Amino acid sequence: MGLPLTSPIREGTPLWHPSAATIAGANVTAFLAWLRAERGLAFPGYPELWQWSVDRVEEFWECLWHFYGVRATRPYRRVLSSHRMPGARWFEGAELNYAEHVFRDRPPEAPALLFESELVPLTAVSWRALEARVGAVAGWLREAGVAPGDRVVSTLPNIPEALVAFLATASVGAVWSSCSPDFGTRSVVDRFAQIEPKVLFAVDGYGYGGKRLDRRAEAEELRRALPSLAATVLVGYLDPEAILPGATPWAEVVGRERPLTFTPVPFEHPLWIVYSSGTTGLPKALVHSQGGVLLELLKFLGLHLDLHPGDRFFWFSTTGWIMWNVVGGGLLHGATAVLYDGNPGHPDLDRLWDLATRTGTTFFGVGAAYLMACRQAGLAPGQGHDLSRVRGIGSTGSPLPPEGFAWVYEAVKPDVWLASVSGGTDVASGFLGSCPTLPVCAGELQCRCLGVKAEALDEAGRPLVDAVGELVIGEPMPSMPLYLWNDPEGARYRESYFETYPGLWRHGDWIRLTPRGSAVVLGRSDSTLKRQGVRMGTSEFYRAVEGLAEVRESLIVGFDRPDGSYFMPLFVALQDGAALDDALVARIRDRIRQALSPRHLPDAMYAVDGVPRTLNGKKLEVPVKKLLMGFPLEQAVNPDSMANPQALEAFLRLARELGERPPG
Repeated sequence: MGLPLTSPIREGTPLWHPSAATIAGANVTAFLAWLRAERGLAFPGYPELWQWSVDRVEEFWECLWHFYGVRATRPYRRVLSSHRMPGARWFEGAELNYAEHVFRDRPPEAPALLFESELVPLTAVSWRALEARVGAVAGWLREAGVAPGDRVVSTLPNIPEALVAFLATASVGAVWSSCSPDFGTRSVVDRFAQIEPKVLFAVDGYGYGGKRLDRRAEAEELRRALPSLAATVLVGYLDPEAILPGATPWAEVVGRERPLTFTPVPFEHPLWIVYSSGTTGLPKALVHSQGGVLLELLKFLGLHLDLHPGDRFFWFSTTGWIMWNVVGGGLLHGATAVLYDGNPGHPDLDRLWDLATRTGTTFFGVGAAYLMACRQAGLAPGQGHDLSRVRGIGSTGSPLPPEGFAWVYEAVKPDVWLASVSGGTDVASGFLGSCPTLPVCAGELQCRCLGVKAEALDEAGRPLVDAVGELVIGEPMPSMPLYLWNDPEGARYRESYFETYPGLWRHGDWIRLTPRGSAVVLGRSDSTLKRQGVRMGTSEFYRAVEGLAEVRESLIVGFDRPDGSYFMPLFVALQDGAALDDALVARIRDRIRQALSPRHLPDAMYAVDGVPRTLNGKKLEVPVKKLLMGFPLEQAVNPDSMANPQALEAFLRLARELGERPPG
């Protein structure tokens, strides 16, 4: 049940407690009962279950394998080769297929997918139809010479054809990789050229914000830049009759019936290749395994998001963000994947809440930025929409401040389970997340995920509780990357994750673990501010500054200057009609001083038109910091990986001014 809010929210304020019925029906409760009945293991609650899961990682993951009935055509010889990171190997000897687990025991006429876009009205795809389409595409891939290990890439938007193509690729043992069609061509080439794909699934265009955007020229440019391609398939999304010379139309690929079969592959056979954000340098191509992703998504979506057969699972995403992969993972649990393609704010921010109503969505996931935008716009979705079937709301992408939690319970639904999660593309899942049997407190993630030995460490490697530290993972996870593509000696992999604390995965986030076992994420550690020995998470600033009515969004960075001083400028994008005059500057400073401390006051404030963001909506703190430190543009940021590259102009001008101006 939810709690009424009558005063300003404080971090840690309890907002929701699970009912007895919620606890009884939760998958994690069934897992506890299974452990007691099958293994003689009894745990009084989640904290003890988590501790066992990280103290006995082999036993935990083996139990999860059997609890979910993983099917393997060949058995595993051992669960884990060693606890060494990197280099740990999981379930050696086992052979299986990810896609086979999607289609086991599904009701043929029930919806597997519900899809809507700015171009297409709400459409259902049954399990029978999904299986037929995946079988047709898989058969076509085999006829085209695609074999296990070959790479198949896509620039499709978030439409059913993308999931069909992915599942077909997985079923034949090929390796999937995807970019959203709104990526710049250079950005796509930077990713796909590394992995030398054999087949490309392209789209003729897409709709966004009321506009129809033709992408056939970009598809042709991409084909020319990828000499490894043996075939291209064109999906006619804007126009079903669209053609691209030399490409096979999608209708031809799915037009011939072919039975769906699954090629067994080793547990550690690659399933997909995903990429780092690509904001600096060449994107890291992260290779994840069929078995590792299968187990992780069974665990994360089953035990932490509590998906059941028949649930309707939505998380707003493009095909270039790992949450698209996660939504597809809902099919492993027999849930219906709810897909939306388009601008979530067009024609207004009610669009996704309306979709939840019409689809009967039971778990509604979005980015924290969307929830905060709805709050700032004064929306009250619970008043204008029937959200009675929504039992869970997910938030990720950036820290959701306590005010965002409060808005959900006040304006959306007082008895909803708010599941804030934090993880990454790097492991295709969450490190810190949610549990339906635990309370929800403002500003906090409910728990550390099962099998994830997450700790906060100080600079000397000592564990911290109730203090800000570096997020590290102390035991291997099956979904950690097998390797980075074109990194044969593993040097870049080790440098990216294991160099700071040898043998431990350093993720690059500052976190604070509470004595109750919950967690607070304070932002990226490489963008965290540090003045006079005091660490400050950027999310703290955003919570304070963006609470002012005049401020639309903000960005803060800090860096050491050549004279040894520390420069910490604050950038604000203002609402229409507002001006960064002396009065507003004073109000911002007062707000920061009151909400944080005098030590947090910025050295300067600048008005900008917008905050630079990635295509997934994350603020580009580190690239802006690099620009201001004097790095050339090409070493600081890849504009093709940005949602709004024009926003860089103000920061480039300031960088030039700072370069001409002596410190002090």
